[in-house]
Amino acid sequence: MSTWSDALHFAPLSLTSSDSLPTLALVDLADWALVTLVGDDKKSYLQGQVTCDVVSLSPEQSTLGAHCDAKGKMRTIFRLFHHQQGYGLFQRQSVMATQLPELKKYAVFSKVDIEPSEDVLLGLCGEQAQARIDSLFTGDSDVRQQDNATAVKIDDQRWLIAVAPQQAEALAQTLAADAQLSTSALWDLYDIRAALPRIDASTELEHVPQALNLQAVDGISFKKGCYVGQETVARAKYRGTNKRAMFIMQGDAAQCPQAGDAIERSVGENWRKGGTVIAGYQFADQQAIALVVLPNDLDDDTQFRLADAPESRWTVQALPYSLDDE
Repeated sequence: MSTWSDALHFAPLSLTSSDSLPTLALVDLADWALVTLVGDDKKSYLQGQVTCDVVSLSPEQSTLGAHCDAKGKMRTIFRLFHHQQGYGLFQRQSVMATQLPELKKYAVFSKVDIEPSEDVLLGLCGEQAQARIDSLFTGDSDVRQQDNATAVKIDDQRWLIAVAPQQAEALAQTLAADAQLSTSALWDLYDIRAALPRIDASTELEHVPQALNLQAVDGISFKKGCYVGQETVARAKYRGTNKRAMFIMQGDAAQCPQAGDAIERSVGENWRKGGTVIAGYQFADQQAIALVVLPNDLDDDTQFRLADAPESRWTVQALPYSLDDE
């Protein structure tokens, strides 16, 4: 087992809902995993499996995408980028045991090797993250590769780093010299505020891509050829069959909302299940924030609460992007 982090102490940060985020934080992404694809047929094979356009992805870019079943329900949402001699898929660790065998199912007929990576996954967050990456990785693109490491820009304040285990300790020590150390809970907070979707084991095969706003974050190509689940995804767009969307919600919580938890909505004087938590973050002041899938036609005055906390009240927050079709 890798001991790269033995000398470092990654702990949850104590942040209230009104606190500013650290100017630089190094995050141990232990709840995440990386899948690699290498081989002559890696591009064509993956193109026929996922929602994003693999063929048009340049080495300087990354993209979100989803891997669905034949009914269009998502097994995972991932970030795809060129990594070493192939592709890397950055996704939740909790889906690996079920999703990876499905991705590999037909690989025996193609020249492609699909395996879980041993790379250490680190996140660099904060307003100083860009400058820190610039000092360590050459180039000016959103994906930067050097020997045994790839850095991927997530947004203006976040970078993902996938580094080989033998180089991980030295790199982590260098980054930790002027950064706060955090567990992946901080990464969750960034994802929630950016409304970036994910799939965990508890939400696997529950939703079509549009229910988690994947079309709004450029994770679906409607111009590429066929892929697994494509008919359902296209029907959701062109026939309007999808009736759900993902929203940012905030409210009272004594503990962190977990993926799969239920949100209830008011219906007259009664309460009924209204939505499902996708990801949550607990602040230090008994407030929490979460990504929640809800019906996309709810009245503005609908009240919400956590199903496990009837006294709580939750409100929908503004999304950082539009859900309107172009």
